[in-house]
Amino acid sequence: MHARDADTTQRTLLSPGPNGPVAGNACLVVIHGEGLGRRTDINLSRPVVIGRDHGCDLLILHPSVSRRHCEVWLEEGRYRVRDLGSTNTTRLNDRPVESADLADGDLLVVGESIVKFVGDSSVEANYHEEVYQLASHDELTGLYNRRLFIELFERELVRTDRDGLDLSFAILDIDWFKRINDTYGHQAGDQVLRQVAQVLRRGMRPQDLGGRIGGEEFGMLIPELDIASAHARLEAIRADMETTQFVLDGSPLPVTISAGMALRTPGRADRPSLMRAADLALYQAKQDGRNRIVRAD
Repeated sequence: MHARDADTTQRTLLSPGPNGPVAGNACLVVIHGEGLGRRTDINLSRPVVIGRDHGCDLLILHPSVSRRHCEVWLEEGRYRVRDLGSTNTTRLNDRPVESADLADGDLLVVGESIVKFVGDSSVEANYHEEVYQLASHDELTGLYNRRLFIELFERELVRTDRDGLDLSFAILDIDWFKRINDTYGHQAGDQVLRQVAQVLRRGMRPQDLGGRIGGEEFGMLIPELDIASAHARLEAIRADMETTQFVLDGSPLPVTISAGMALRTPGRADRPSLMRAADLALYQAKQDGRNRIVRAD
């Protein structure tokens, strides 16, 4: 570059920009306060309820939020919001509202949190989807992270209890994982974690939920199956893991899992007691020699 050009601002070539809005679902995104980053699509067949009850579609666990605070729904091509008698009143663009139409970019104040409405033709929805994926999924395995898995666990308890359905929970742990890390290094351990997650995913039904809840521990929720059928599904995953070929440094590496599982019963109806029962069953599986599924009594 010549000296006289050093202070010359280069002209930019204008980009044509995106090829118009990308159609998709309208969504609600928490952009401030409790639940930051949480996102939910607006269901076209029923209202989306915002509140701190675990049965709500957009859960915001803060005492300033009513159990069922407000709802958003689609009516004759328009998105609308309605307050549900909340203690602190729903505010739309900082004004109290009982019911009103929503426009792309509108802000709902729900307790001490702010929820943004993103219209179904807004390119911003894609950005929020990416942010949501980063905030809710384990970066290494692509499964739900522990925080979201626990939230979904609570929701499944509400749903299956309401509908009178069975629900089993399992903790799956990679056998001898510390030995893998110590022998091959943590990068190899990460590779094993990714492949274990792939095996877990291909063994899950669409209604099953899986998450990474610890270093080498995975959680799995199996709804709508009795305990024998849920056990058989886990056993199929265990067998698949045993026969899957893991290769590290060019050499085959046997990888197995142990799991403890528990069915929700009146004696263990809440999440902590169900997780505790599955954890004790996992301990027994390790004590009995690993590479097995143990069912809580």
